[in-house]
Amino acid sequence: MTEQSGGSTHEEPDDAPEGFREQPRYAPTVERVYANDRIEVTWEPAFCIHVAECLRGLPAVFDNQRRPWIIVDNGSPDEIGEVVERCPTGALHFRRRDGGPQEPVPEETLVQERPNGPLFVRGKIRIFGQDRNLLREDTRVAFCRCGASQNKPFCDGSHRRVGFRTTRGPA
Repeated sequence: MTEQSGGSTHEEPDDAPEGFREQPRYAPTVERVYANDRIEVTWEPAFCIHVAECLRGLPAVFDNQRRPWIIVDNGSPDEIGEVVERCPTGALHFRRRDGGPQEPVPEETLVQERPNGPLFVRGKIRIFGQDRNLLREDTRVAFCRCGASQNKPFCDGSHRRVGFRTTRGPA
């Protein structure tokens, strides 16, 4: 294993670390690659909002209490690929090195509104900035709805900090 710098329900954990965005590893240009001869997993921390699908889906591979937090030798490429595809933000992606199936591009675009959180979008997504330059091309993204993100138009988890609510509380 090498490390290089460079349809399910998504419940948002309430225990996302306070101030995690200030850590240098979450800088917009940081990308980490974890690989063996069968699969390569890429993590872009700037897009991770700690939905934790990876942690729940394959804890032997994904463990944020360990460094490195991804050990691709601890799972099969099929298992890893399936769990990576659950990441609703596009912070995780994989590339098979063993000839197995690559990460698919969804045929249709789907938008899922999350209670008190972002919009999750899946599909063939191209996002352009106001200057008409391509910001990101991906198959999964989380868009900010609270207005507090420091990574707009993408969600950075700030909705938790600011108490953003889309649903009415008890009357």
